[in-house]
Amino acid sequence: MKKMILIFIILFAGLIKVNALSSYAVMDASSGRILGGENIDSADLIASTTKIMTAIVAIENFDASKIICAGDEIDEAYGSMIYIKKNECMTLYDLLVGLMLRSGNDAANVIAENTFGYDKFIDKMNEKASILGMNNTIFENPHGLDEKTKNYSTSYDLALLMKYAINNKLFMEIDSKKKYMVETNMNTHLWYNKNKLLTMYKYATGGKIGYTEQSGHIFVSSASRAKEDLIVVSMKESDKFNFHKKLYEEYFNKYDKYRILDKNTFVLREKYYKDYHLYIKENVDVMLNKSELDKVFIKYEIIKKKNPKKDTPIGKAKLYVDSKFITETNIYAVSYKNKKESVLSKLFFWKN
Repeated sequence: MKKMILIFIILFAGLIKVNALSSYAVMDASSGRILGGENIDSADLIASTTKIMTAIVAIENFDASKIICAGDEIDEAYGSMIYIKKNECMTLYDLLVGLMLRSGNDAANVIAENTFGYDKFIDKMNEKASILGMNNTIFENPHGLDEKTKNYSTSYDLALLMKYAINNKLFMEIDSKKKYMVETNMNTHLWYNKNKLLTMYKYATGGKIGYTEQSGHIFVSSASRAKEDLIVVSMKESDKFNFHKKLYEEYFNKYDKYRILDKNTFVLREKYYKDYHLYIKENVDVMLNKSELDKVFIKYEIIKKKNPKKDTPIGKAKLYVDSKFITETNIYAVSYKNKKESVLSKLFFWKN
């Protein structure tokens, strides 16, 4: 009851604006830059796209080979199912496949109940949403059904979630499957992926559909072409597969991926750190159209620290496009005394 009251207060205090508007977002998966969209911060019910977060929480906290046997929690499930029976056992991996391919609401309940426990699992979903910056998202259940409890999010927040999820190898291994068969102690299951975009668009790499009468059609998808990665989210678009395919074709043709900072060649001179090599641990990439090439700007923010530790950030490199902040990466320092450098790299550093 306390949880329900808290949700009510948050929603109606205006922290999350709930609207019945259609929306979509196209995100550059490298930088998180929004390339196109409409009503991207408009929150609404998200149905089974919830299960992306369910999968991530389970994958990051439990061994996928864990054997799980279904119990009474399956009695609370309805709608899309994998039709697991009481006392039927399979691995967490199998359940995750059923969750993502068949949108199994029973699988969602079994996963939540037999990992953290149902209520704690929901807490973990909300904690992860907060960490990812999904500021307009609330989870009340692991499946997305909305008759008793409700999950809210936005096109932008769901894109953030998918941006994170596609970097998890196990998640993508599961999410990209077109079919899967598993034999249990009670049955043999054959599941086909409901995400038809995987078969109708050759660059599609994954995604999750969702639908209830209250939410309408929700679809989160990912695609990759020539090492360029895009994410598309649509809410209340019934022709979702064709809509996503059209957006991918449009934005892949309109934008190209550029490497703005390369971790292998990064050089930055800072007087305070003259005895240190400054470096970054990850590349900074962004998708741009040609007209934006002269609008890219990097701002360096350096913190003066005495005797900085090797893996402790001493600043940030922030990427802006047309004065709008896009993404950032940490800058680190290592003393030349502790770093074996080639003569060439030293000369290059001091020359600049």
